[in-house]
Amino acid sequence: MSIIKNKKAFHDFTIEETFEAGIALEGWEVKAIREGHGQLKDSYVKIKDNEVWLLGFTVTPMLSASTHVSPDAMRLKKLLLHRREIDKLIGKVEQKGYSLIALDLHYKKGRVKAEIALAKGKKLYDKRAAEKERDGKKETAKAIKEFKRL
Repeated sequence: MSIIKNKKAFHDFTIEETFEAGIALEGWEVKAIREGHGQLKDSYVKIKDNEVWLLGFTVTPMLSASTHVSPDAMRLKKLLLHRREIDKLIGKVEQKGYSLIALDLHYKKGRVKAEIALAKGKKLYDKRAAEKERDGKKETAKAIKEFKRL
């Protein structure tokens, strides 16, 4: 069950491989995410000191959350992965053109998990070609639907 999706990621990047990672969150962040107060739009993943961090992911604090906590909406979130997965990501990211992005947040066994992807950025002409292909598929589906009606 997906909580938050990064729809822009599929438009701007070609997804090569995906990974599921846990996130180290504070209590108020979990409550706000359950209410849908998170935004993945401009988020990305960075590897620093052999640890994986989620940057640019904003969680808007709820007014009814705990009063004794001073929430920081832009706090860095640590992603929890196995060592072999981190080593694999380090090797791939060092190659030219690869980057790590967050695709979505979802629940798994009551825990919030992040789906991150190893991706390559699309050029402008790639985006146009993908859009043209998508429009062609829509028109074909529409024509088939009309044909079945007759």
